[in-house]
Amino acid sequence: MSISLQKGQKVSLTKDNAGLSRVLVGLGWDEVKRKGGLFAPKPQPIDCDASALLLRNGKLCYKEDLIYFGNLSHMSGTVQHLGDNLTGAGDGDDEQIVVDLSQVPADYDRIVIVVNIYEAYKRQQHFGLIQNAFIRIVDGRNNKEILKYNLSEDYSGMTAMVFGEIYRYNGEWKFNAIGQGTNDPGLGELIRRYQ
Repeated sequence: MSISLQKGQKVSLTKDNAGLSRVLVGLGWDEVKRKGGLFAPKPQPIDCDASALLLRNGKLCYKEDLIYFGNLSHMSGTVQHLGDNLTGAGDGDDEQIVVDLSQVPADYDRIVIVVNIYEAYKRQQHFGLIQNAFIRIVDGRNNKEILKYNLSEDYSGMTAMVFGEIYRYNGEWKFNAIGQGTNDPGLGELIRRYQ
């Protein structure tokens, strides 16, 4: 049975899931319906990009530890981004990241999952134009959803979001539902928060 999380809630992934190793991190969102005016052009689709930051002692130490549409697989092979969705159209997950928890090198203590809007300032887009955003964790052994966190707050004006993090604590893997919006104009600025 899937656990529905609230902002700031932390839950163990491995304590009650013996043998859990491979998980799928599913991320989704829908664009709020917008119309162009009589003389205004139709608005550009919003391109949300999910990324995973592998941190050592809470810091992003190397550019290779950033997994995103431009670097789909971590050098350890333990974190893999399954590709970029340019519009977020359709039901279910819009982007997915696979993590092999059992093989993540011991010097990494957390994997932060972030989503930013591509060219947000240039396109005058923000997360107030996004609805039904969520992050979920799925057991790779049986494709059953372990947990889901619906980001239901009003994130108007925010151009990037820290959805959540998977972290190691006392020998087990846990998940923290963060849901923090930022005004970072792009991924480069967002990752500086972790350097």
